[in-house]
Amino acid sequence: MDRPRNFGFLLRDLTNRYTARFEQHAREISLTLVQCKVLVNLEKSEGASQAKLAELTGIEPMMMVRLLDRMEADHLVERRPDPSDRRARRLYLTKKARPLLDEIWRLSDVTRNEMFAGIGKTDRDTCMRALERMHENIIAVSDENAATPTAASSAAGPVRRAKPAALASK
Repeated sequence: MDRPRNFGFLLRDLTNRYTARFEQHAREISLTLVQCKVLVNLEKSEGASQAKLAELTGIEPMMMVRLLDRMEADHLVERRPDPSDRRARRLYLTKKARPLLDEIWRLSDVTRNEMFAGIGKTDRDTCMRALERMHENIIAVSDENAATPTAASSAAGPVRRAKPAALASK
């Protein structure tokens, strides 16, 4: 087996299985993975707008609205008026949600321990350091690509923009 070539497939399969296992555990507390993501991110960013929470969680804004409607009906989150913008609402956890956060973290620990079963602390630490480094590397490459023009546009030469109509006549 060519381990480096198999890396992406293995990582994807591991991620899918880890997620599925966490979701199995989350059913114990009647939550989905997406709801857990919302609660955990809201714990760190109470008072965030729906748009900001959608950005933090990677959830599409329209899906976020429906999700928050349901979570508000379940008394897990509440929307409060934004004091600086009458149209905006800020999100907060309710008293009912707070004990669920401890359960979410407990279930996360259980799932992680299942994944690392039979793997010693030294290997766990090495694995985590390697994953953190890979994460840093991919972010750096992504940031570089976002900051530089694509190869196709570079090969075509500089991009020429049309002058605004007001300047074109001069």
